[in-house]
Amino acid sequence: MANLYSVHPDAKIGQNVSIGNFTNVHEDVEIGDNCEIHGNVTIFPGARIGNNVRIFPGAVVSGIPQDLKFKGEKTYAYVGDGTTLRECVTVNRGTASKGETRIGQNCLIMAYCHVAHDCRLGNRVIMSNASQIAGEVVVDDAAVIGGGSLIHQFCHLGRNIMLQGGALVNKDIPPFVKAARDPISYVGLNTVGLHRNGFSEDEVRHIADIYRILYMSDLNVTNAVKLIEEKIPASEIRNEIVQFVLHSDRGIIRSVI
Repeated sequence: MANLYSVHPDAKIGQNVSIGNFTNVHEDVEIGDNCEIHGNVTIFPGARIGNNVRIFPGAVVSGIPQDLKFKGEKTYAYVGDGTTLRECVTVNRGTASKGETRIGQNCLIMAYCHVAHDCRLGNRVIMSNASQIAGEVVVDDAAVIGGGSLIHQFCHLGRNIMLQGGALVNKDIPPFVKAARDPISYVGLNTVGLHRNGFSEDEVRHIADIYRILYMSDLNVTNAVKLIEEKIPASEIRNEIVQFVLHSDRGIIRSVI
């Protein structure tokens, strides 16, 4: 039986790749080894897909950005090893701003999610169904985004966060926390997620001490950071949180506790 899919002769396809019926792979596409591309998938120019990636029906990878400033420049969309893109996921390629959109390794992007131009997702990120990420958003490793969430452009979501479903995010979310409610707010530590990702009890207590000052001391952010640096023993975790807060362009979420 003839193949019922279309692969451009200039596309680079790795070993042991399966491609389903009615899928279109355009020019300037690279797909690694052992990938599973289901039917009715479209992979546009600029896609760079790693090894052991699974892409489910209806997904579109490396479509041109939905950005009126885009002028057809050569840009890319990267999908890391071991990542899964479920049904009808859309991943746009970059613009002149960053030149690429990048999804890390071993991510799970569930059905109907959108990753816009110039976004950067770390490793082991989970986006639950119908979540939408606007342009130039950064999501750090092991973040979990609840279903139906909307992330404003230029936001930064720290590593190991847990974001409630249906969230409207217009501020940066520091690492290791749970964020919920409307407006989006700090509601505690992502304790379960931290334990699942190998953080010790001492590390979790250390993180809790930092956020107790940041969110429960009635100090503004500047003074809270000063107190954290004075009172909390130096560590990589403390430095990571402090640097995240100090370099937040949109400002961090506040607390309802």
